[in-house]
Amino acid sequence: MSTRRRRVTWIVGGVLLALAAVPVLWVQGVGQSEVRAADDVPATPVALVLGAGLKPDGSPSVYLTRRLDAARDLYERGAVDVVLVSGDHGTAQHDEPTAMLDWLVEHGVPADHVVRDHAGFDTHDSCVRAHDVFGVRDAVVVTQDYHVRRALFSCTAAGISVTGVGVSSVSVRPVQAVVWRAREVPASWRAAWDAVTGRSPVYAGPPETTLQDALATSR
Repeated sequence: MSTRRRRVTWIVGGVLLALAAVPVLWVQGVGQSEVRAADDVPATPVALVLGAGLKPDGSPSVYLTRRLDAARDLYERGAVDVVLVSGDHGTAQHDEPTAMLDWLVEHGVPADHVVRDHAGFDTHDSCVRAHDVFGVRDAVVVTQDYHVRRALFSCTAAGISVTGVGVSSVSVRPVQAVVWRAREVPASWRAAWDAVTGRSPVYAGPPETTLQDALATSR
């Protein structure tokens, strides 16, 4: 290969790499600006807890339990009034929102201050539905530390004023934790694309009053 062709190849490769990096930097940068420590969260009406899988017995996974525990702490300290749990209820056997509700109630959060979104199939869907279906305008998003920036980006794009709390992602399977972190690169591309195109969630659904009713009883 000639020197000129080699130079052109490097330039084209550099341009393509830069273009690939832009969406990731956009998503992560927007999200980073709203990350907070748990004790630095301003008073906010709603904590939005995103699903993170269930154990074989139907109880919350380790990662999901950490998210729920952080939301419970925010509620107990009066930082939030209502907890919106958004997860996958794609089958009768896999009901993340109800498992999340049950955990919170068992740990002291009143059932009428927990609202379930049964169609939070991914981060984008959860954020759009929180805004469009449940009427959320201000929220604290609770998820793992590696995921929180993308979640904040998606919720901001959906029209919600957000701050975020990132909980521990330490795993008993370190390799799996590395995979999840690496997955944030293509997931950030997808988040950017969803924001630009305004993708509708799998189930857009009509507006519901359940969250507003819960807020009314919490005051």
